[in-house]
Amino acid sequence: MYKLRPMQEGDIPAVMRIQADAYAAEVLEDEAVIRSRLVRCPQLAWVAEDEQGLCAYLFAYHSQVGQVTPLDGEFQAYAEPNCLYLHDLAVAARAAGRGIGPALVRHNLEQASGSRLRYSALVSVQGSEAFWSRQGYQPHEALDARQQAHLASYGIPAVYMVRNLHH
Repeated sequence: MYKLRPMQEGDIPAVMRIQADAYAAEVLEDEAVIRSRLVRCPQLAWVAEDEQGLCAYLFAYHSQVGQVTPLDGEFQAYAEPNCLYLHDLAVAARAAGRGIGPALVRHNLEQASGSRLRYSALVSVQGSEAFWSRQGYQPHEALDARQQAHLASYGIPAVYMVRNLHH
């Protein structure tokens, strides 16, 4: 069993461990950046907790379609956001295959459904494209040169993906 709850500052050490467990060294993000994301958008930062403690997390913020957050990039503020940007979803290896990742995504998308956001977007890395396709996301190729450079900042193959929130 696991439960979802809002992330708190005291969760950051566990978040850092899960990140190190889930991601290749090239895409590990700095603790200071992670902390600033929680401060910037606490209502969209969630964790999953099971009997052994924290086992997954998700950071998100309000953005615009076509705007890619670079690796270690700060979350930007937009006057007219139209998109729930899922920046970082990670599940500890010990908790894989229990549906926790999709549950966190669903939770964030349900939160967004009350807002005026029309889309959700993310950057898929480490071959997670099939996972994100199952959550309703499709590759979105129409990016300008600056956003392509943001995508390239991941240093490993990365795909910008978008889904419609209102069918």
